[in-house]
Amino acid sequence: MRRYKRTLVAAALATTVVTGTAGWASGTAQQAMVGPPPGSSAWLADTSLGRALPDPARAAPAEVAAFFRSLDGRQRHRLARRHPGVVGNLDGAPVALRYEANALSASRDARYAHLAGRRLLAFDPRGRGLVAEVFGNLEHSRHVAVVVPGSDIDAGSYDRPRDPYGTPAGMARQLRAATGGRTAVIAWAGYTTPVGVGLDAATGGLAEVGAERLVRLTGGLAATGAAAPSLFCHSYGSVVCGLAAAEVKAKDLVAFGSPGMRAANVAELGTAARVWAAKDPTDWISKVPHVTFLGLGHGADPVSEEFGARRVPAEDARGHSGYFAPGTASLRAFAAIARGEAA
Repeated sequence: MRRYKRTLVAAALATTVVTGTAGWASGTAQQAMVGPPPGSSAWLADTSLGRALPDPARAAPAEVAAFFRSLDGRQRHRLARRHPGVVGNLDGAPVALRYEANALSASRDARYAHLAGRRLLAFDPRGRGLVAEVFGNLEHSRHVAVVVPGSDIDAGSYDRPRDPYGTPAGMARQLRAATGGRTAVIAWAGYTTPVGVGLDAATGGLAEVGAERLVRLTGGLAATGAAAPSLFCHSYGSVVCGLAAAEVKAKDLVAFGSPGMRAANVAELGTAARVWAAKDPTDWISKVPHVTFLGLGHGADPVSEEFGARRVPAEDARGHSGYFAPGTASLRAFAAIARGEAA
């Protein structure tokens, strides 16, 4: 009887997640971006080198890196010009070459032409658009961080001047500044995020696809010699990080404003990375029940003692997007983690 009652309670709580009675609102269902980069068919049909090019859908980042190392500079740049959509999004390709290819792709799309002068590690204009921007020198920095965002982020909204601390680009800028410019930071809007906080945000479908993409991103960084990153996972982005944890190549996983990581505790994440968690007292995410039932909800609260993550102070942060505000204890702690100085 007790188990039956607990099941009923879990069902009721999970229902509140999607009906909005616990602070959640309705959202629009999204179709996750899957499959190889744009232009992959033309890439695979290209015989200009006299040999097959690596299959973007199957080649591991290490294989991609080995392929590009076998080319001379002229061959690399020619491929980037002929197939910018592939080269710019191919994890394991040289970082500078990806910047070159993505600048070309962005310049050809009127919606995103303003991004052409930025260091874009990824750019896919299909659908709502996917993008990853690098702040700092990714190829030579001793420390690297990746900001993994939550809902309502895409190529058009990942950098909003009116929301300097709540977007991945804004968070990246603040984190890089807080480290004294000693960390290269990637603002990674590289997966299809939920719109609003309805059913997509309460389930793990989009996060599962996002986790696969995040694993490939970190695999590409490792293949090109970049430092193992610290992942800063905001809101639904912490669900992505939780699902990717066992395979992602990272030294830290930092969950903040998290609805859960799809694990009961740190051990269930199956990672050797250090796991950190932060939640400020005014964050509305506290109203979301930490349950799982029939695919709804994301499990235990990462800041709970039972979860076992290292706590990040966040008492002076405000709201769901205030963790990177200048002067906050959370930003100082995040900077120490990114620099590898946090105990």
